[in-house]
Amino acid sequence: MGVFLSYLVLGLSLAAPIGPINAAQINQGIKNGFFHSWLIGLGSIVGEFLFIIAIFFGLVHFLEMPIMKTFLWSFGTFVLLYTAIENMVSVPEIDNSTNRQTDSLKKTFWSGFFLTITNPLSILFWLGIYGSILANTIHRYDMPHVIMYGSAVLLGLMMWDVTMAVLSSSFRKILTPTLLKTISFVSALSLFGFAGYFGFQALQLLFRF
Repeated sequence: MGVFLSYLVLGLSLAAPIGPINAAQINQGIKNGFFHSWLIGLGSIVGEFLFIIAIFFGLVHFLEMPIMKTFLWSFGTFVLLYTAIENMVSVPEIDNSTNRQTDSLKKTFWSGFFLTITNPLSILFWLGIYGSILANTIHRYDMPHVIMYGSAVLLGLMMWDVTMAVLSSSFRKILTPTLLKTISFVSALSLFGFAGYFGFQALQLLFRF
């Protein structure tokens, strides 16, 4: 049980660092409520599950090829810019209405998914941290335990997803429209910042060819 809990905490730790997904979740929670924020995180979890599968089968090394990394940085820049601009444009529309829904649930889910799978930082992060832990787990435990502990990591990710969705949607209910707009504006700016970083990394790789 102790090992399972440690992997659960690992999942929470992997999800907690501030990044594009958390910023997008805050934006969606403030603008559209719990389900939109939760679906951003759920899309991200599906993407991270694909990373786990890729690491398990050793496919992540393919994604580390320079041409693939350049593509991921470039496409990630596009996705982040699109999300940031869309969030920035919708900032003036934020109010305290609980009935307002601007984005479809399907679109929100796929936004979280693409923000994750086009993020090379996520790939390297998962490869470096989860990859080494998985190697140690496979060495020490049988396959049922490996699957169980992998599920614990996913459970930790889901718990963080729900926590972020609850917090961001709660902000929407208790804060004034001015504060909501300020938080959403800052979150959108952070997405622009991540997009700039991604674009810089893509240009660096392009100039190395």
